[in-house]
Amino acid sequence: MKKIFAMLCVLSVVSGLFANGSKEVVAGGSAGGDSSKTYTLMFGHTLTENDPYQKAFLKWAEAVKERTNGHVIIDVYANAQLGSEEDVIEQMRTGANIGWNTDSARLGNYVKSISVFNGPYCLESIDDVKKAQTLPLVQGWEQELADKYGLKVLSFAYVQGYRNVISNKEVRKPSDLAGMKIRTAGAPIWQESVRAIGATPVSLARSEIYSAAQTKAIDGLEDVYTAYANAQLNEVLKVVSETHHIYLVNFSVCSAQWFNSLPKEYQDILVEEADKAGYEISDEIQKVSEETKKTLMEKGVKIIPTSDIDLEAFKAAGAKAYDVLGVSEAKDALLKALGK
Repeated sequence: MKKIFAMLCVLSVVSGLFANGSKEVVAGGSAGGDSSKTYTLMFGHTLTENDPYQKAFLKWAEAVKERTNGHVIIDVYANAQLGSEEDVIEQMRTGANIGWNTDSARLGNYVKSISVFNGPYCLESIDDVKKAQTLPLVQGWEQELADKYGLKVLSFAYVQGYRNVISNKEVRKPSDLAGMKIRTAGAPIWQESVRAIGATPVSLARSEIYSAAQTKAIDGLEDVYTAYANAQLNEVLKVVSETHHIYLVNFSVCSAQWFNSLPKEYQDILVEEADKAGYEISDEIQKVSEETKKTLMEKGVKIIPTSDIDLEAFKAAGAKAYDVLGVSEAKDALLKALGK
């Protein structure tokens, strides 16, 4: 029923686009489409309209519209208006003119190797991200995702930064996490990453974190500074240990079938502008993160800096996550290609 409902929602939006007579939505077909047609992409995400990513997606849409003289239109939908992530991705796979902001953990359900991007101490900087985009190894994973599963990676230049352990306890080494229940996302790579570094992973919706911390159903979470502050979790969790165990990279994807229906020049513009908007907002988020950190300290949050944390011990512990999921070879190959 969920899938039927989500499909009806998308069909309703598409019908609206046809009804106004100003857009011709094109899906399917082969590369080298008609440059006189208007191609519309409905791009969704689960974040709010106030999130920095919304700003980036709108900027991307405007740049693409301008460079294609209005022949490629990106309509951005915040707050999961297009439906649940699972349903939207399935519709993309069937060729619907839809895009989505996701992460490699989700994409790893299709091409297992891609999940390493969300693993412990894999990519660790913007420079790593930029270099990874050029690697034949990574491009091969993306090609497999498109050819076998119908999902085209437009960009993974959207970086939210380092995830840290946030609790009411100072954490300096993996053994400090023993017995602690730490909230994380439900995908296997997230769960195993938290387990590997010493804690017990707990999957909870974001809306439940505050009350769970307040009632001590969880001992903390792992997250980036901005999300922690925006949710006012500093009221119940007052210690941030800068473990930097995951460098959070997000992916913009769309239907490979729809993407292949575009003229080649439009395909290039779509990708180029997605990267440009992504790197710009990633730089901005990094600056905001530093400002947020200072504000949190002023509010009484205690920061255990990376220099006081045994990162080598955390890296050694984190490696177990890759072993459990059977992606150690993929991780090692990626790090070797990155020169790390």
